[in-house]
Amino acid sequence: MRTEDGSKHFLAAFSDPAAVARYAEGPPRFVPGFHDLHRMCGVMLAERAPENARVLVVGAGGGLELKALAQAHPGWTFVGVDPAGEMLRGAQRLLGPLNDRIELVEGYVEDVAERDFDAATCLLTLHFLGHDERLRTEREIRRRLKPGAPFVAAHGSFPQDPGQRDAWLDRYAAFAIASGFDPVQARGARDAVAASVNMIAPAEDEAILREAGFTDVTLFYAAFTWRGWAAYA
Repeated sequence: MRTEDGSKHFLAAFSDPAAVARYAEGPPRFVPGFHDLHRMCGVMLAERAPENARVLVVGAGGGLELKALAQAHPGWTFVGVDPAGEMLRGAQRLLGPLNDRIELVEGYVEDVAERDFDAATCLLTLHFLGHDERLRTEREIRRRLKPGAPFVAAHGSFPQDPGQRDAWLDRYAAFAIASGFDPVQARGARDAVAASVNMIAPAEDEAILREAGFTDVTLFYAAFTWRGWAAYA
């Protein structure tokens, strides 16, 4: 999973120790039902993953979903991969004793040599990639899964028609402000997303999952500018 030029702004922020220290404050303010999303991911994965599942977590920096999944499923072990080393160091601090069940890899999904994972997740990450790189990344994830294994992806995905796109970007900022986030910073985040993040419409997102070889693509989460799907290798 290689970030593209428009997303280097965000990767640079994820390498800033001060920004990483504040990272956990952001997602719950911008993503409606953030903690419920983690619980739903666990529910969707557990439908097919065994009690001793080996789970691949792509875009694991920060460790928030790793912590939620590891606490909810004590028999699971994890490999988490992320290109931002500072974010992974923050994840290690957050995870504490849970690190015993988690291997962290600094890099991209193709840097994970292991195969035959029982499940995989990619949360709040794929919107940094354009169509072709998103497709390639999802194919690489699928290659690392056992046949029929579940994959959960959730990220920014909303209508991209010119009039609708601006309205949804405004709602993205307005939700963060309503959640107590600093208004100036929220509007700055809105402008950064508009300029630098490769958002696509939900129908195209689903089509890419199918083109990558996943089946039974199911929308299970939709909240303002965010969508989440479960699919199967």
